[in-house]
Amino acid sequence: MSITQVGVIGAGTMGNGIAQACAVSGIKVVMVDISDAAVQKGVATVSGSLDRLIKKEKLTAEAKAAAMALIQGSTDYADLVGCQLVIEAATENEGLKVKILQQLDTLLPADTIVATNTSSISITKLAAVTKRADRFIGMHFFNPVPMMALVEIIRGLQTSDATHDAIKALAVALGKTPITVKNAPGFVVNRVLIPMINEAFFVLAEGTASAEDIDAGMKLGCNQPIGPLALADMIGLDVCLAVMDVYMKEFNDSKYRPCPLLKEMVAAGWLGRKTGRGVYVY
Repeated sequence: MSITQVGVIGAGTMGNGIAQACAVSGIKVVMVDISDAAVQKGVATVSGSLDRLIKKEKLTAEAKAAAMALIQGSTDYADLVGCQLVIEAATENEGLKVKILQQLDTLLPADTIVATNTSSISITKLAAVTKRADRFIGMHFFNPVPMMALVEIIRGLQTSDATHDAIKALAVALGKTPITVKNAPGFVVNRVLIPMINEAFFVLAEGTASAEDIDAGMKLGCNQPIGPLALADMIGLDVCLAVMDVYMKEFNDSKYRPCPLLKEMVAAGWLGRKTGRGVYVY
């Protein structure tokens, strides 16, 4: 299947990033959100992001104009009918995602592929609530989408080879490097990353080293571009805790026990950059 038009549900951070990646690659995008304000904010974010690339001489003004012309903002799901692929990039809430997917089923042609950008919810479980389980797949982009090369392609139990191959080809067309992952809690990257962050909180709580020294050690000793505690602040401590809770529930293994300090900081409302305070003060 040749994918020439992509629908994106959600104009927030992930949604507008996906829209930008598609448009810059010459693919028409319909970006849908619940209000005109949300849609316009998403479009403006893409425009600002492209302006920064122009200032860095990584993009021309003509290329920006061409990309922006390919993005259609909308609040009407009916505008998605002409898309060969629709990517759901709404808030990480299972109930909301199920509602969106079932609504898409009533509108989209039977051969349209639907993907979800979830970072933790079971692809097999979400596929089961649709009428196109064989044409349903996980397509997990990483933030910031325009800059991050990786896309995790997650196959549910029901995902067909044709669907997988079409999504893999699209990821490559977007200039991304895809990896194929079986459905499992956290998939690959977050399965490794979030427990590492959780362990960094244990080290901090035990007083083994300061936050600054833990992060410096991992940056200089493991060649990581950002330390795990600073990264937790960027991701959101509440998000890290929620993922650890999922692992604990799904695997029933004590190695996934959330660090008490992480839980305490979330309870205090110290969620990281978005609240001005997490492990560090911003």
